[in-house]
Formats: sequence, C-alpha cells, structure tokens
Amino acid sequence: MVITLEEVLKKIHDYSLEDIMGNRFARYSKYIIQDRAIPDVRDGLKPVQRRIIYAMYKDRNTYDKQFKKCANAVGNVLGKYHPHGDTSVYDALVRMSQNWKQNHILIEVDGNNGSIDGDSAAAYRYTETRLAKISEELLRDIDKDTVAMAPNYSDTLFEPTVLPAKFPNILVNGASGISAGYATNIPPHNLGEVIDAVIKRIDSPNCHFDTIKSIIKGPDFPTGGVILGNDGIDDAFKTGKGRVVIRSRYEFVKTKGKDQIIISEIPFEVNKAVLIKKIDDIRLDKKIDGITEVRDESDKESSIRIVIDLKKDADKDLVIGYLLKNTDLQTTYNYNMVTIVNRRPKLLGILPILDAYIDHQKEVTFRKAEFDLAFAKKEFHITEGLVKAISILDEVIRVIRESKNKQDAINNLVKEFDFTEEQATAIVMLQLYRLTNTDITVLNEKLENLKKIIAQLEAIIASPEMLARVIKDDLRKIKKEYSTVRKTSILEEFEEITIDKEDLIPKEEVILILTKDGYLKRVSKKSYAANNEETALKPGDYVVSFLQTNTLNKLIIFTSKGNYIYVPIHEIPVCRWKDLGQHISNIVLLHPGESVVNAFIINEDIENPNVILFTKNGMVKRTDLNEYIVSRFSKTYMAINLKDDDELINASITLPHICIVTKGGYYLAYSSEEVTTSGPKAAGVKAINLKDDEVASGLVYEDKDEYLNIFTNKQTAKRVKLEDLSIFSRAKRGNLIIKRVKSTNYKITSAYITDTKDVIGIKDGDNIDFIKNSEISIMDTLSTGSSISKAKTAEFFIKKELIVLKDEEIVKESKEEKFEEITIDDFIDDFKL
Repeated sequence: MVITLEEVLKKIHDYSLEDIMGNRFARYSKYIIQDRAIPDVRDGLKPVQRRIIYAMYKDRNTYDKQFKKCANAVGNVLGKYHPHGDTSVYDALVRMSQNWKQNHILIEVDGNNGSIDGDSAAAYRYTETRLAKISEELLRDIDKDTVAMAPNYSDTLFEPTVLPAKFPNILVNGASGISAGYATNIPPHNLGEVIDAVIKRIDSPNCHFDTIKSIIKGPDFPTGGVILGNDGIDDAFKTGKGRVVIRSRYEFVKTKGKDQIIISEIPFEVNKAVLIKKIDDIRLDKKIDGITEVRDESDKESSIRIVIDLKKDADKDLVIGYLLKNTDLQTTYNYNMVTIVNRRPKLLGILPILDAYIDHQKEVTFRKAEFDLAFAKKEFHITEGLVKAISILDEVIRVIRESKNKQDAINNLVKEFDFTEEQATAIVMLQLYRLTNTDITVLNEKLENLKKIIAQLEAIIASPEMLARVIKDDLRKIKKEYSTVRKTSILEEFEEITIDKEDLIPKEEVILILTKDGYLKRVSKKSYAANNEETALKPGDYVVSFLQTNTLNKLIIFTSKGNYIYVPIHEIPVCRWKDLGQHISNIVLLHPGESVVNAFIINEDIENPNVILFTKNGMVKRTDLNEYIVSRFSKTYMAINLKDDDELINASITLPHICIVTKGGYYLAYSSEEVTTSGPKAAGVKAINLKDDEVASGLVYEDKDEYLNIFTNKQTAKRVKLEDLSIFSRAKRGNLIIKRVKSTNYKITSAYITDTKDVIGIKDGDNIDFIKNSEISIMDTLSTGSSISKAKTAEFFIKKELIVLKDEEIVKESKEEKFEEITIDDFIDDFKL
C-alpha cells in the first residue's frame, strides 16, 4: 500500500510549543501528584508503598513466614505493578522498615537497613524482608471486595487503589513527599491517641476541635524529643499548616567534678552523625568556650546517648543554650498536611483527615459485610440442600450413580428433587463417604449459626449505628495490641533561648597596638610576654595607643574628622607580634584624609571616665565615654560636631588640668572642670582665644606630672616644669611659652606632657630616631629650646609604653629565660602561617 504525501500531511497538526509543553507538563504533574509523591488520605500510603505491601502479601511474604530476599520483593513490585526504577522501590521499602522514621514499621528487614547516622542500607541482594505484623491490619479483608481494584500497567493483573487500612496510618506514621507544585509533610502521631480520636469522632461527628486536641496532644515522633508549646500544633490541626519546634531531650550529669550534657533523644529526621560533627566543629573552632569532648555512646540496638564533656568552670546553661540555638539539637518541623482526596491533592486539618478515614472505614466495613452476607447466604442455601439430601440420601445416591457424568447428575438432582443448581453442584462435589457420614445434627447447628450471622450482617448493613460499632471494636482491638507509650512530650511553658553574644566570648587578656597610620593589632598576653623584639611597623609609622585589656571590652578610636569607631576587642583579628596587623579601613570605611588621633578601652559594665577632645580651631569638649557606646560596629559615628575646616587634634582621658598650646607660641592652662560635659553631637566650647593662631596641642595633666615638652619647626625642643605654668581660666589668650623671634619665625609643631623616663621619637620621613627625654634641656617659658635634630623637617612624638589597665604587670622574658613552660596557643600565635 502506497501512502501519498497528501495523506501524510493531513496527519500533521500545527501547535505552538507553549501549548504542547503546557499540556504535557500538566499531564505529568497530574501523574506524579496522584500516583507518585502524595499519600492517599485513606491509607496514608503512596502508590509505590501500597504496591510493595500488596506484592509482598500476594507473595505470602508475611510476618509469620520466613524472610525472603529484598531482591525478590523489589523484582515482584517492578514486574507486576510499578514499572519504574529499582532504586526508588528499594528505598521506599527500606524507609518503611526504619524505626527512627516510622512509629510502627510496616516492613521488617533482616540485615543492614541504614541508620540514624545517615548510613545507606545494604544492597537488596544482601538483605531480606517480610511484612511486619501490623501490616496485616492494613491488608485485612482485602480479599473480600472491600476496596476497588484496578488493572496494573500491563492489564494482566489487578492491584488495589487503596488498602482497607484498619488503623489511620496517615497520622500514625505520617508522610513526606514533593511533587509538581505540591509538597506534603505530615508527622507521626501516637497510635493510641489517634484511635481514641477516631472513636470520639465516630461517636460525636460534630465534636469541636478542642475535643480532638485534648485527645491527640500533638506529634509523637519515633525519636522522641520535646515539643515547645502548643501554638504550632493548634495551627496545624486547624489548617493543615503549622510550625512546631522540637528540642532534644538532655540532662546535666556531674562526673569527677565536671559537668556532662547527656543527650538521650534528638529531633525527628536529624542525622545523628552530622549533629555530633557540628557540635565537635563548634568545640574545635572555639565558637563557645567550655566543651572539651563530644562522644557518641549510642547503642545501635537501643537508645541514643551523646555525651558532651564540659570544663570545670564552664557555664552549662550557656553551652546547651548555644548548642540548641546553633545546631540541630533544636529544629523546626513544618506541618503541611497535603493528601490525595478523591484523586485530588488537598490541604486538610485534623478533623477532615479523621472524617475522611472514618468514611473510608464505613465503606470498607459495609463492603465486607455485604461480601460476608452473600457468602453466608450462599452457605446457608447449600447447607439447606445438604440437609434435604441427607433426608433422602439413598435416592440421591441412586440418581447420582445412574447419571452419565457430573453435569448429568446435577441436572437429574435438580429435576427429580427440586434442588437448585448450586445445591445440586455442592452435593455432587462431595465425596460419597462424606455425604454418607455427614451428621444431620451438625448441619442443623450450622444452619442456626448461619442464620445468626446473616441477621447480624443484615443489621450491620441496615444500621449505621451497628456499622460504627464494628469499626470501633476493630479499632479498640488494634489499640490494645499495638499502642505504645507516647515518646514525645509537649512543654506548654518554656523559655525562649536568648543568648547574649557577649556571654559566648571567652575572656582572654590581650595586648592592643594602634599606629598613627591606622594599623590595629591584637596579640595574646602570653605571646607579647614571650617576645623581646620591637613590634613590626611600616617604615615611618609609630604607635599612638599601646593597651592591655581583655576580649570582653571594646575599643573606641577617635579620628581627625571628629568621628569615632567602636570596635569589640574580640572581633579584632589575632596577629603575631611580628605582623603589621589589620588596617582599620578593613573594619570601617574612613573618609579621605581621615587619620587616627587616639584610642581608649571601654568596659560597658562599669562607669567609664570622661574624655576631652581638642580641635585645631580652639574648641574643647568633655563627654562621658559611656555616651559613645553603640550597638552597631560597621560605621563611624560623630564624636564632636566640627565646624568649617576644623579637625580633631587630640583626645585624652580627663585629668584635673588642661593645657592648650598654640602654634604661635602661647599656652593656656586651667582646670578641666571649666569644661562642662556634653553629648557626642555637641560642638564643645571655646578652649582658648586664638586670634589668628591655631592650636598645636591640647593636653591634660595631673599634679604628679612633671614636664611640658615643646617642639618647634626649627627642630628645637625644651622641657618646661609644669609647676612653672600660670593657671588661667578658659577662653583666655594665655601667656607665651616660647620666645617669639621674628627673624627665624619659630612655630610650635607639637607639645606633650612627659616625665623624665619618657623616650622621644623623631620622625624624618620614613626614618625614626629616639632620644631620652632626660637629654632635653629644662628651660624657662620664654626660651626657644635647644636643637635635637639635624633634619630640615621632623615630627616628634612620645614613644608609647604599655598602659596596664589592671593591677598587673607583664614581665618580658630575657633572652636567657627560654625554658619557661608555655602552651600550644603560644606557638600558634607566634608561628602560624
């Protein structure tokens, strides 16, 4: 037969790709929603699970028989009912056997069926399986036409569209799955509670939600744990969606003077091995101080036991709080009770789920009663025929013997004795010895029993109350045999975990160094004490703050633009003594030309001193350091409100006296009490009457201080005794501190409060030299000073010594003291790459 091109073209249809893809994907979506990923509300099973259970049942692979290879079960399912991948079938089979995922396992596996640590099951050629005993309740009466059957994929066999499910498996074992546009997440619940709720709903179809909630307390996970609060459960039971917080069950144990945290139950679907590794990573990374060891002492055959050893001085409540907050010791379970109802996915609350199950049981029980009634009536009819046959036994035997064959015998019995065909067939099928030895009394008793059964079955069919009674009796029997004690407790009153970040910081004594160029370095106290060399600096850089503190405090850095940076000490990276450190621009972005002025330590738990700020244009401000405390550390904040081209030239902790030194050679000394305190955003008050001058230095000092050092643009310097200074009041012009020589145009470049033991740094470009302060001459207020440098331009500063904030002294090791015991932390500080 020749097919023409025209005939071929007639069979070609023109569709847009969008329409084709939409149509095909809709079909695919419908398939995977109905037949792959979402469980049926009636039996709580996905199609693959139902097919596995039914195939094993048909293969007589039941709980009362020997185990058979899993490969056999998988092969049966694939060949007869489920033409998909063997991996998906085996995975589904294994999951139904895992007692940490199912409240009541539906399948038993002999061999490695995985573990709560996430281990995979052994290959199906090694493991063996059979149905668990409780699966009998899912399948009971399936051969009595209790559920609809449908052809398999090849139309060679029939498979059930749903199992009879004599207990509410959808709630007892829960379900999870993802399909196209839908997902389901139903947790396991306690079988006894669920059955009681079903019975209550049967007795009171209009009972309130609160009644059911008082029976089903909430999820009952196979791994136990503690549920925090009822709000999430209430939402889930009402709407099908809700959020439940599950916390591990733990206790504190004292062993050899140390605390241990013993974890005996973990949240549902948490991988125990991953959880333990996470806790151990926290220990290794020192994210919280106090954990010395984490051990898994669980017994595969019994309960979970995770042991966390703590240090002697560890805060056990803080440790467990941190672990609950930052690991899967506490998780959230999200209810999403989507099930298949009448071939459609639907989100259901607890009451509609119970109602759907009850309707299913009514149908199953009704169909069973109809099946049993038909069978009983048939038995009664046949038994009546046997009674009649025995009463005329000789005649019956004669007719049978005279008949040509079996069918002729049946026809003759019907014709001569008025038997029905069913009765005649039953008589003919009986062996002769049984027919002659049958006791008429036994048959009459059987008839009486069958009458009672028929009456009972007819009553069940006719009466909804009787039907409900049968369902309830079945449920009570199942509860009596399979119910278990609730594993998961519900904590109605609990405290939310609130962890102060500060509590997680281990207290450690550290040394901080801040340089003029803005490099910030944190080293451990031990590392500092073990080094004899000068700290590493960039060429031409020098230290402006050299502080001892601890990791619980904060650092406040003042800049030339009148801003400040607030930095938690523990967030400053730890460096080696020989490293340059981190530039503060890595902590917070600075403005162009903004430089470091000074830095101080703030302890938020104590009353901090005042700080005095001095500006180039003669303003001064005194502010409580506590007012600079902020909660965010990622930006600069205003320390003083600068006007026009003004800039901050110094920041100092408040001392009794203030001394302002100008570039033009004047000084003004007065009490710091003359400067009243003001907030961070204030501009301050006038410090000195400048006229056309600028401030070179703003200084503070106390009575025990010795000298005021003056440095000029001609590289001269002098020391003036502080006791020789005149005391004025704020905002005056003051007195000269250096002789004004017009021909040489002397200008003061800097001034410092010093004592005899100080060391003066002389910076010429990148080159820095040092001289002892004692080598600088002590002069009167009018002298210009003596030359201390041959450089054309030089910058002078005081070499910073460590400021000890506590009554402690750090003793540097001498080079001969090399055998003092130090810890591994010291080597890490000094030698890590």
